[in-house]
Amino acid sequence: MSTTLTLFGIDFGTRKIGIAVGQTLTRTAMGIAVLAVRNGEPDWIELDKLVKQWKPGAFVVGMPYNMDGSESDMSDLARKFSTTLTTRYVCPCHPIDERLSTRAAKEISRNNAQLRGKRPNDRAQVDAMAAQLLLESWFDANY
Repeated sequence: MSTTLTLFGIDFGTRKIGIAVGQTLTRTAMGIAVLAVRNGEPDWIELDKLVKQWKPGAFVVGMPYNMDGSESDMSDLARKFSTTLTTRYVCPCHPIDERLSTRAAKEISRNNAQLRGKRPNDRAQVDAMAAQLLLESWFDANY
């Protein structure tokens, strides 16, 4: 019998970081937060609160590769962020290719707003939705 594991999905950015939570039993996720990044540092206090609340056993961090699959400057920053997460919270980080995840999240947000007869106006939540899509993609590939 396998153990159910809670994970955080992270859509890394230099201005905002989207956070999603999910678990291996259902292989589903939901966006829960968008954290500000200032001077290259995420809002660690808010992230600490989320980690304390949800107790993730691992992180899935989006790696922003170039469209041709090559490394980018952002890939290096995301990798350094992953290393910091591993050290700070003493749990593993799993990388995942995040190409086009934000575009997909924007389209889903736009479609959901149209279905409700509204204009899409919650651009901040796109980052949390992108994190959700990343985490669900990781579940699909690994569970």
